[in-house]
Amino acid sequence: MRKKSRDKLSRTVRARGISPVVRAIQEFETGAMVHVIIDPSIHKGMPHPRFHGKTGEVVGKRGRAFVLRVTDGNATKTLITLPEHLTAQK
Repeated sequence: MRKKSRDKLSRTVRARGISPVVRAIQEFETGAMVHVIIDPSIHKGMPHPRFHGKTGEVVGKRGRAFVLRVTDGNATKTLITLPEHLTAQK
C-alpha cells in the first residue's frame, strides 16, 4: 500500500517526532468539509496515499474514526479514517 509514496509519506525536518494530542481528539460535525493530510507517524486509521491532499465531506462516525465521502475522478469513494489524518477546511 505504501508503494511509491516516499515523498508523500515523509515529514519535513521540523515536523518530525510525536504528533500533538490535539490532532487525535479533534471533532468534526456531520457535513463538515475536511482535508485528508496523512500523518505518516500514525499508521492506524491511515487512508490510502492516493487520497492525500483531497477534500471530503464528513458523513458519519464509526467509533473514533470518521466516515468521509471523497470524489476520485468521476467516482465517489467512502473513506474511514482517524482524525489524526484530517484537518478542517478554512
